Amino acid sequence: MKFRHILATAVAAALTAPVVALSAAPAFADVRQEAKPTIEQLRLAVTKAQAAYDAAVTANAEVQKKVLATLKSLGPGGDHPLAVASDAAEKEAKAAAAAKTEADAELEKARAGQDALPDDATAEQEAAAQKAVDAAQKAVDQAVAAKTAADAKAERASGDLVDAQAAAAHEAAVARSAKEDALKALDAAKKELADAEKAAGEKDCARDDVLAVSMTGPKAIEAGGSGVFTYRVTNTSERTLEKVTSSAFAFGWDRIEQDWRHVHLAWSSADSPKWQTGGKGYAHLSSALKPGGSVDFKLRVSVDAETESTKGELVVDPARYSDTTGSCGVAKDGGYEQFVISHRPGEPAPDKGSEEGSDKGSGKGSGNGDTAEQGGSSQAPVTGGTSGTSGTSGDALATTGADFSTLPIALTGGAAVVLGAGAMVLVRRRKAGADA
Repeated sequence: MKFRHILATAVAAALTAPVVALSAAPAFADVRQEAKPTIEQLRLAVTKAQAAYDAAVTANAEVQKKVLATLKSLGPGGDHPLAVASDAAEKEAKAAAAAKTEADAELEKARAGQDALPDDATAEQEAAAQKAVDAAQKAVDQAVAAKTAADAKAERASGDLVDAQAAAAHEAAVARSAKEDALKALDAAKKELADAEKAAGEKDCARDDVLAVSMTGPKAIEAGGSGVFTYRVTNTSERTLEKVTSSAFAFGWDRIEQDWRHVHLAWSSADSPKWQTGGKGYAHLSSALKPGGSVDFKLRVSVDAETESTKGELVVDPARYSDTTGSCGVAKDGGYEQFVISHRPGEPAPDKGSEEGSDKGSGKGSGNGDTAEQGGSSQAPVTGGTSGTSGTSGDALATTGADFSTLPIALTGGAAVVLGAGAMVLVRRRKAGADA
């Protein structure tokens, strides 16, 4: 398995992954990719680098555990087939050596008997002594051949065992190196973001409890179909938040590498029921959120029909805000969901449906249900109700997103990489009124 390549250059990946930025208003302005990454893109790059590092840490722990078990089974008395074969070959070699020693002793004994014949020994006595020597010599020759074969077999078995031990140790070293490389990439992404924010005169924004977030969604998505997740952002403060923003990205796993090629992301809200997509172009959206108000973002993850069975992840950056006084902050948590991508072999991909589903859904939950003209956000305090359900999306929802090839790392058996929302890195925000 190849661990080193989970990184796949986090900053470059951030510019090409299926990305959408979320807002509480339908109005938006497209920001085309420039040669120099924007601060929002650099923040997303940091989040992705953090996810890559967390995955490398988990992978390294899994590999070290597996390697220790492998080395133990390859050790003396171990139950690994190569260890069993080596032990057996070593026993055969020792037995062959003992047999040769015994044959040598018999030959010496026969020769001594022949040398001890008296001068007047009869022809029959001399013939018998010579026959004993010849038989002993034949036994020695056979013992030598057997020992040579046994030694060669033991040497081969020992070599195979040493090779297996070296391969296991190399696997552990590669995993450690992948983790170190991931940390370097994360540090580089953080530094690039910090430098860009410093150059732009950005204001430090601390994490606080002003924004409360939650996310729910399906646990499985079938290849060729899609699933809709709900990301809710609530203003728990008693002041109006002039701007609330967040970014999201989704990906699948090709074995254990992040695979952006077949997973696409779009978003909608009650006031923007038509699905909005990101892709290689970057969309920045923002709006205000009144005291106690909340907004539900629908995040549609679409999976290409040719995608093999694997797992996928949807990650939403911790939401950021600024208010009319110039204060700013970052939510303590972002959104994170894992889901299984299932594949039914032999079934063709369904036709793509309309960009907007066959039903827009209610856009309301079982809370107070109050939605004002604030980009579809509920400006009344949240009463703890559940979010509403989105409508159906047609026979198949359109897929969008960038074609991005990443490089592999390994986790045995495609084990899930658990990334808590708390693992999201602390990022900073421009002072109020500045474009992010």
